[in-house]
Amino acid sequence: MSGDFTIKLNKAAGSRLSGVELKNIPFGKVFTDHMLVADYVDGKWQNVEIKPYQPLTFEPSLAAIHYGQSIFEGIKAYRNANEEAVIFRPLDNFERFNQSAVRMQMPEVPKEIFMDGMKQLISLDKDWIPTMENHSLYIRPFMFATDTFIGVRPSATYKFMIILSPTGPYYGKPMRIAVEETYTRAAPGGVGQAKNAGNYGGSLKPAEDARLNGYDQVLWTDAFEHKWLQEVGTMNVFFVFKNAVVTPSLDEGTILDGVTRKSSIVVLREMGLNVEERRISIDELIEAYKKGELIEAFGTGTAATISLIKELAYKGEHLAFNPENNQVSRELNQRLTAIRLGQTEDKHGWIEKV
Repeated sequence: MSGDFTIKLNKAAGSRLSGVELKNIPFGKVFTDHMLVADYVDGKWQNVEIKPYQPLTFEPSLAAIHYGQSIFEGIKAYRNANEEAVIFRPLDNFERFNQSAVRMQMPEVPKEIFMDGMKQLISLDKDWIPTMENHSLYIRPFMFATDTFIGVRPSATYKFMIILSPTGPYYGKPMRIAVEETYTRAAPGGVGQAKNAGNYGGSLKPAEDARLNGYDQVLWTDAFEHKWLQEVGTMNVFFVFKNAVVTPSLDEGTILDGVTRKSSIVVLREMGLNVEERRISIDELIEAYKKGELIEAFGTGTAATISLIKELAYKGEHLAFNPENNQVSRELNQRLTAIRLGQTEDKHGWIEKV
């Protein structure tokens, strides 16, 4: 883990911000003036630099392209009520990033590069943080293998980067969800708990098949029976019953330990609700729905925050919800937003000032 963690600064000659309209900006299509780059070479991190956002140059034999050693995180920064730039729970993302690195046989990134570099980068580009409702600055740390060698082995060299993207709402309206019956996102012993690129590449065809059938995303099920629920699209999922809020547990290692998921569990309990982390099947959902005991369904994630579900479809069954009546998820979203924007006390130490 040793290395030179001095962060060199190479500022852009001018900002592109004046040519960007931040209101209702699409997710992940516009990037700020600067990026952070660091190299892992000879067993240590070095060449840490913040420089103008620019293309990368690499050889066709780059290991990440061929063997998938690539991980990332998603974090958000906001401008609070005092006009300060703040980041929501970045230490949790830092820890999860390094957990993904261990699972993918990659070097861990030091806190001095990940956290300090992130803060310096955001401080430099803080004017890019949108102030409109449901807008934020999306932070994308990522790392990939950089050996130029065709052979199945862990790379000896890596590049770590952070880029920033101002963004509006990820999902603009409540979602129609198809329960996945064929494809599998993750199985026990796999890499479902790691935020690696391959998890997302493998999700694209099922998601596109769902869209062609009129749905917005899929609700992933287990690899063996296709009935035990995992995640919804790229988000964790919650179900509101009359007597409890239930979210699939992390025990099998098939589900990402979402930062918004963890935050939601804490806030839901502060709302006086009973939250259960356990196995839950589509059969249980259908039975509860028919009895009138399933009230709401929603997804949680950094990009989407709280995303409402208006329909679940499975084997001819259609579980329809009226999102306008979603008291639990709406209050949860309001409380999380108030914490992020500094409108209420941050009792849990979730907010990191830049």
